[in-house]
Amino acid sequence: MKKCAGVKKHWYDYLWIVSLAYLVLGFFNILFAWLGLLCFFIPLIIAIAGGGKAYCNRYCGRGQLFGLLGGKFGLSRKKDVPNWMKSKWFRYGFLIFFFIMFFQMLWNTYLVFDGAQNLRQVVTLLWTFKVPWHWAHHTTNIAPWAAQFAFGFYSVMLTSTILGFITMIFCKPRSWCVYCPMGTMTQLISKAKNGKNNI
Repeated sequence: MKKCAGVKKHWYDYLWIVSLAYLVLGFFNILFAWLGLLCFFIPLIIAIAGGGKAYCNRYCGRGQLFGLLGGKFGLSRKKDVPNWMKSKWFRYGFLIFFFIMFFQMLWNTYLVFDGAQNLRQVVTLLWTFKVPWHWAHHTTNIAPWAAQFAFGFYSVMLTSTILGFITMIFCKPRSWCVYCPMGTMTQLISKAKNGKNNI
C-alpha cells in the first residue's frame, strides 16, 4: 500500500514570514509601516470581487503566524473562544473602536501635514503606552507627514498583533480571527453582496 502523501504546501502557506518580516523591518525603519496598507486593501478588494473571506482563510500571514506559534510551538492553551468574544456586539464594537483609532491616526497625520503639529516619533502600544521609536526614522528627505503616518500605522499593526498574541495564548491559536476588524469588514461585504442574513 502506498503511504498517504503529506499535505502539499503552497506559496501562500509561507506568508507568515511576510508578517514577521514586516514587524522586524518596521522596528529598524518605520517607513516600512506603509507596506501594511496591503493588509487593509487586499482583503477588501478580494471581498468586493466576490472572494468572500478568502484572504482571511488563505492569505493572512498574521493568522498563519498565530497558528504556527500557538499550534506547532505550543504557545496556546487551545481553549475555546468565549461566547462574548464571538458575539456581534463585541465584534462590531471592536470594529467601531478600531475605526476611531484609525481616523485619529489620520487626523494626527493631517496636523503634521498642515504644520499645526510637529512629527512625533513615538509608537503607541494598546493605544495607551508610548514607546520612543526615534531610532527607526533615519531618512531626512521624507516629508514629516509620511513619517507620522508610518509611526501611527505601525502602532496600529503592532497593537493588533499583541492583542492577537494575547488571545492566542489564552484561547485557540487563531482566536484573533474571530474579532479581527478586517475579518468583520469582509464578512459585512460578503453579506451585502450575497444577501445573507447571518454573518
